[in-house]
Amino acid sequence: MIHGTTAQAAEKLTVLLDWFVNPDHATLIVAEERGFFEKHGLEVEMIAPADPSAPPKLVAAGKADLAISYQPQLHMQVTEGLPVKRIATLIATPLNSLVVLKDGPVKSLADLKGKKIGYSVGGFETALLTAMLAPHNITADDVTMINVNFSLSPSLLSGQVDAVIGAFRNFELNQMDIEGYPGRAFYPEEEGVPAYDELIVIAHSDKLDDARFKPFVDALEEAAQYLVNHPDDSWELFIKNHKELDDELNRRAWADTIPRFALRPAALDVGRYDRFAAFMKAQGLIEETKSADSYAAVLN
Repeated sequence: MIHGTTAQAAEKLTVLLDWFVNPDHATLIVAEERGFFEKHGLEVEMIAPADPSAPPKLVAAGKADLAISYQPQLHMQVTEGLPVKRIATLIATPLNSLVVLKDGPVKSLADLKGKKIGYSVGGFETALLTAMLAPHNITADDVTMINVNFSLSPSLLSGQVDAVIGAFRNFELNQMDIEGYPGRAFYPEEEGVPAYDELIVIAHSDKLDDARFKPFVDALEEAAQYLVNHPDDSWELFIKNHKELDDELNRRAWADTIPRFALRPAALDVGRYDRFAAFMKAQGLIEETKSADSYAAVLN
């Protein structure tokens, strides 16, 4: 912010994160640290949630300006009547994956028949698994689902389960490799599940004309470009105020996440939202499909 008699106060904007700060949030952190938000007249406050399911509800209730969320959850939230819409994309590919031990008995998805599969969040994760196994003539009755409550890698390494669904490929695979037990990932988008945006920015659907939102998205685009052009400098910016994240796991995750950031955060692929809505309906996660503009908006 320029100081002086003619300086205008920066517009405050609250962004609720989906989780504690991690490399998935790189564009946000770089936009902050490189001064892109400030350049666009914004003072952005990023808040990690106490309850990861709360941010969309808080935006819907008018308690926060924006929230980081996920495209699959967005489809369900809109179906439930939550007045939220996606205004930008942070990570433009799925991160979710099904992971097994690289040296274990599961070499293909067909090998999962009769096996135990761990998950953290029912609903979408189990639907992903069902869709991935269907081409191999494996149904939900052919596997045993075990809720491992976010202990994905540990449950796999201890032998409690033979595979886990819901493992973020940029974290879990690196975690397992560091611990000396490399994993093998099967990617939903290669196994019959339509590609989707993993991380998105959502706003209240009645407040899309908020004058702060477009500058925010513009700053994200500048940050994304800086990030891919200067990954090492961006890493230094990222850990500057998050020294606790300066470790091997986060360094590896950082490198694996960079190719997945949306270089055009504002851009909307209508066909992708249509295809994914149809998938969600086919899996019984939503009762009806809506048009893409019911889920997402392009700001003018």
